[in-house]
Amino acid sequence: MKPNLTADPLLPTWLPESVRLYLGHTGAGISFRELARREGAHASTVMRKVRRCELRREDPLIDEALALLEDRSGDPDSKEISPMTMTVRPQGLRIDEATLAREGRRVLRRLAEPGAVMAVAPNMEKAVVMREFPDGQTARTAVVDRGLAQAFALKEWITCKRQGKVSAYEITPAGRSMLKQLIDEADRARQDEVAGMAEAITPFADQHRIWSERSVAEGGQSRRLRVNIAESPIAVLGRRRDKDGKPFLTADLIQAAERLREDFELAQMGPRVAQNWERFLTGGDRGAFRPDAGQGEGPGRARERVANALRDLGPGLGDVALRVCCFLEGIETAERRMGWAARSGKVVLRIALQRLKRHYDETRGPGGNMIG
Repeated sequence: MKPNLTADPLLPTWLPESVRLYLGHTGAGISFRELARREGAHASTVMRKVRRCELRREDPLIDEALALLEDRSGDPDSKEISPMTMTVRPQGLRIDEATLAREGRRVLRRLAEPGAVMAVAPNMEKAVVMREFPDGQTARTAVVDRGLAQAFALKEWITCKRQGKVSAYEITPAGRSMLKQLIDEADRARQDEVAGMAEAITPFADQHRIWSERSVAEGGQSRRLRVNIAESPIAVLGRRRDKDGKPFLTADLIQAAERLREDFELAQMGPRVAQNWERFLTGGDRGAFRPDAGQGEGPGRARERVANALRDLGPGLGDVALRVCCFLEGIETAERRMGWAARSGKVVLRIALQRLKRHYDETRGPGGNMIG
C-alpha cells in the first residue's frame, strides 16, 4: 500500500494542500482518484489543484522549491539533482513553523512598505528586499534565506512580478492578511506573558483587525491603550499614502473626524436614543431637527454640536462625513449609496474633513478637548 501523503515525515508540515497533492501525484505516482479518496474530495477538485500547482512552476522560486521537494523532499545530502533546479542549491526546505512565522513577520513587514520588492537571482544564496523611495533612492531593508523565500512563494505570500536575471517579487493580498495575523499573534503572546493569562484565539476575526496604540487621558494622567483601528474607516484611510508617500489623511484631519464621531456617540446616550440622523442627509428634512431640552444636557449639547458641524459642511460634504465618520460606512459603500463615481468618495471625504477641522478651530479653538 502506498504511503499516506499527509503523513509523510519528509515533507514540511506547513506545505499547502495543493503542493502536497501535486507531489503525491507527480512524485509518488498516486492517481487523482486515490488522492481524492484519501482527502475526501472529488477527483476533479484534486486534478484542478494539481494542475494549478503545475502552472505555478513558471515562477523561478516555486520551480526550484518543487524540484527540491521532489528530490528526496529537499534532503540536502541527496546526490540526485533535478534538471529544473537553479544554479545555487539552497539548504533544502527544512524550516519549522516557528521559524517560518518569525521570519514571515519580519520580511512581510518590509515587503508591505510602499515601493518594496524582493530581488532573487540564480547565483544568490539569499534574497534581498529592496525599497524604492519617492525621490528615486533605493535601500536594502531585509535579507532572507533562499529557502524561506521559496516557502513564502509556495504559501502564496509573494508572487513574481518580473522575471529575468534578477527576478522581482512583491507581497500578495494573502501575504498582507497573513502579516496582520502574525503581528496580532505576536502582540497577543506578549500580552499573555505580561498578564499571565491566555486569551481566546480568534484567527478569523484577527484577519479584520489592525492593532495600534492610542494615548487616553484619565484622571489627569495619560495611558496607552491597544485599539483596533480597522474598526473605523477613517483610521484605515489614515494608513494609506499618496503616490509621493505622504499620508492621505493627516493627524489633524483624523482628530477632527474622531471629534465628530465622539459627539455623535455621546449624543446617543441621552433620553432620546433613537435620534433620526438621516434627516441630515441630502434630500431629507434638514430643518426638522430639534435637539432635546431638559434631561440629558450633555447628550443634548453633543447633538447640537453634531448638528452645527453638519450644517456648516452642507449637502454632499455633510453626507459623506456623517456616513463615514459616524455611521462607519466604508468609502465604497458610501459612494454606492450616494451614486458617486468610484474612488471619488475619499477625495470628497478629505475635503469634508478639512472643512470640519476649520469648523472646530473656529468654534472650539485648535487642539480643543475632545469631550466638551
